[in-house]
Amino acid sequence: ELERFKVFVKRKPAFDVVIDGLNVANINKDKSKQSETLLAVVSELERQALNILVLGRKHMLRPSRSWDRQNMNLIQQKAHCFFTDNISEDDPFLLYATLHSGNHCRFVSRDLMRDHKACLPDGATRRLFFKWQRGHQLVVDEYVTAGRRVQFQSIPCFDTIVQSTGDTWHIPYDDTEDRSTYEVPQQWLCLTKKH
Repeated sequence: ELERFKVFVKRKPAFDVVIDGLNVANINKDKSKQSETLLAVVSELERQALNILVLGRKHMLRPSRSWDRQNMNLIQQKAHCFFTDNISEDDPFLLYATLHSGNHCRFVSRDLMRDHKACLPDGATRRLFFKWQRGHQLVVDEYVTAGRRVQFQSIPCFDTIVQSTGDTWHIPYDDTEDRSTYEVPQQWLCLTKKH
């Protein structure tokens, strides 16, 4: 299946955004709105004229209360779609397509990718992955409501590490306890050395 996916990706133009379809569809607690939620997110990104890939599972194509056939047809018109077997782990597909498409490509998921970070061989590689994730992961802000624009948390254009210029230091800090790994501290402590 992964080999089939690699061929699929190679034949497509580079994607601007890759969507974890099942993850995004589950943003709303109402399971009858899964395809509607996914369609709203895809439509928002299509409005931005982006080349979109939606990764899903084959069961999403079987019409049901959660997976409306018309919504799924519209999603397939607006985006490239690849549906894996229902038992497949979809994160490797998501990461592969995003990395293969180049540094401009973003991915949409609320998944923290902890399992993947844990598999990396050393701390330096984990930090590199974390930094890449923070710069490429789009997270849907709040709930998706029909008829309203979908908002995404912004990706900072700067790195949240201790930085210094001359005799000034900028230190990111966090006073919240439950920050997700893709979220960055929003506050900075700025210090200037007195002469």
